[in-house]
Amino acid sequence: MSDIGMVSRRSFLAVSLAGGAALTFEAKLALAQTVAGVVEPVVITAFIRIAADNSVTIGAKNPEIGQGIKTMLPMLIADELDVAWSQVRIEQTDADERLYGAQYAGGSTATPTNWLPMRQAGAAARQMLLTAAAKLWGVETGTLTTSTGTVLHKPSGRSIAYAALASEAAALPVPDLAKVPLKSPDAFTIIGTPRRGVDTPGIVKGVPLFGIDARPPGMVYAALLKCPISQGILVSVDSAAVLGVKGVMAVVPINSGSVPKGSNDAVAIVAKSWWTAHKARDLLDPKWSTAAQAGFSTESYAKQAALLLGGAAQVDLAKAGNVDAALAGAARTVSADYSYPFLAHATLEPQNCTAHWRTDGKLELWAPAQDPATGRSEIADMLGIAPDAMIIHMTRIGGGFGRRLMSDYMVMAAQVAKGVPGRPVKLLFDRTDDLRNDYYRPAGWHRLTAGLDAKGAIIAFKDHFVSFGANGKPLRAAGMSATEFPGPVVPDMHYGASYLTTNLNTGWLRAPTSNAMAFVIQGFLDEVAEAAGIDLPELMRRTLGAPRALPAEKGRPVFDTGRARGVIDAVCSVALWTGKPSTVPGKGRGFGFYFSHRGYFAEVVDITVSDGAVSVDKIWIAGDIGSQVINPLNAEHQMQGAAIDGMAQALVWQPIVQEAGAVTQENFHNFPLLRMDMAPRAIAITWVKTDNPPTGLGEPTLPPVIPAIGNAIRAATGTRLRSLPFVLA
Repeated sequence: MSDIGMVSRRSFLAVSLAGGAALTFEAKLALAQTVAGVVEPVVITAFIRIAADNSVTIGAKNPEIGQGIKTMLPMLIADELDVAWSQVRIEQTDADERLYGAQYAGGSTATPTNWLPMRQAGAAARQMLLTAAAKLWGVETGTLTTSTGTVLHKPSGRSIAYAALASEAAALPVPDLAKVPLKSPDAFTIIGTPRRGVDTPGIVKGVPLFGIDARPPGMVYAALLKCPISQGILVSVDSAAVLGVKGVMAVVPINSGSVPKGSNDAVAIVAKSWWTAHKARDLLDPKWSTAAQAGFSTESYAKQAALLLGGAAQVDLAKAGNVDAALAGAARTVSADYSYPFLAHATLEPQNCTAHWRTDGKLELWAPAQDPATGRSEIADMLGIAPDAMIIHMTRIGGGFGRRLMSDYMVMAAQVAKGVPGRPVKLLFDRTDDLRNDYYRPAGWHRLTAGLDAKGAIIAFKDHFVSFGANGKPLRAAGMSATEFPGPVVPDMHYGASYLTTNLNTGWLRAPTSNAMAFVIQGFLDEVAEAAGIDLPELMRRTLGAPRALPAEKGRPVFDTGRARGVIDAVCSVALWTGKPSTVPGKGRGFGFYFSHRGYFAEVVDITVSDGAVSVDKIWIAGDIGSQVINPLNAEHQMQGAAIDGMAQALVWQPIVQEAGAVTQENFHNFPLLRMDMAPRAIAITWVKTDNPPTGLGEPTLPPVIPAIGNAIRAATGTRLRSLPFVLA
């Protein structure tokens, strides 16, 4: 995924820090003032306010989706501000990119995007406090130091709490961000230390934090009835019977964003309770126009893909040398077909949004959104209102995995709110709504061929990739990188693509593209290594070659072969990898590597196969995300969770099945999730720190575990499985 929502550090900090107190979060902040004897906290910048007791409230600007960002970003500010973590209080900001810069949860971009800006925000506020103290005492700023929320003047022995300086500091001009001194890593007191998630106690206690928990006064509910075939259009609906149900308030035709403006593809029933609205759907008899979409099916896709794989690729993604001639002259060739299915996100919190079309003309929303700015833009376009006519409160998100990068639930909730102005209304999907109206990870098919020389080196590599697209371009999340390894290091190579059409909406699933490509490429390379008489780690080492940066597509991170080699060697060392098969029947060990979202990860998986069932015994992970692990406790949780998520994709999640244009899955009985007792007994984590800026962690651990499991199945059973999920006969 590209770095959507990236802005320059200086552009957003210049806005968010300038004027200090004029910029607020949670609409609660104010200049120091005494009201009925209560001293209000002082706003130092858009991100920081200081209370009279010297506690510091820090605004967390990005959506919290379980990745720990609500804790991690304030850690960066707090460390540079030089306060104790025990002094810190954290509040979620509203969505307002003019104040806070990009507010986005996707692509593991939060760390690389905010590593310097958040530190600069804290350092700038600290510098303002130092300047205020220097003016108060009539000394040079350079003679002052800080510690745990206190300014110190060691020559005179004086000290003063930040709280006593806050009002003066807030009135000062913002220092030049390029010149604000930042701490050296050896001076960090918060960064690099384990910190519990700020919301964890509340989650355990059931505190209402999530979008589904929103309860503004006077709220009513909306249930959704959407066309069962994606992109079908509502022709008519008779709402008389529904409006006669006690408690039902309105029936509102709406557009999910999947059909042209001016058309509708869904109906919302508004009632005083969600259950009333939900049950009243049975009384509707909508007429849909679906003839153009009814021919799409899982079966037809597979047949079309097989035909396309047998011909020439429609589009060249990358080409070097003469791959066909090189393959013809190779000492040995290896060929295989790999495939993977459509997948749903299956978030535990179904899609929801609460919206209020207020009497003052403002639209107020409570949204568990990964990309609230896009939601704002799409609502403005759909309803013809100004973007700044909206107030968006970001709630905690109960699972997203990329699903909530799409804004359909926000757009539909806004339309419903407009249909019942003056009262907040919560639009809530049920589980079937959620599974059948997802933005699915697209299916894909690959036909791969590799040519080896007499020494077992890869001299030619070819992949014909089939997925979904139109006009020679892939649909969202259905693409393949032109620099997919090992293409850039093979002298004769060809990556080509062909595209099918579909009526399904496609979207990013955690570690998008990578979750599929790692399975395909690393699974196939394991076959190549077997043909060469070596193991996969050794094939990777030889193919990676000398440490160097490989060419990258514009806007994409550069792939460093030395960093790749570093994690491969590390995981093989800690897992005591020998490359030799287990002597215990049913036991197998597999390896996988992948570079994605700026992170380098290599993994070893031990499995047991018994009566056709695969259980994962242990996973070893080595990861390189740069020079600094900001919150080691959360980082470990992210790595463990991502590996388990990859296990689910490999072993548990069932393909989304489409018949006559419609998705057939209804609930977790036919789209099961991984159960707690399926998790491995241990996940061992090793960090490989390198002299590179820190990068994100929510996604890059996931991809390698999928091929590692597949390769372990091969080692345990002698069977090579080339489609997901892995199923042994």
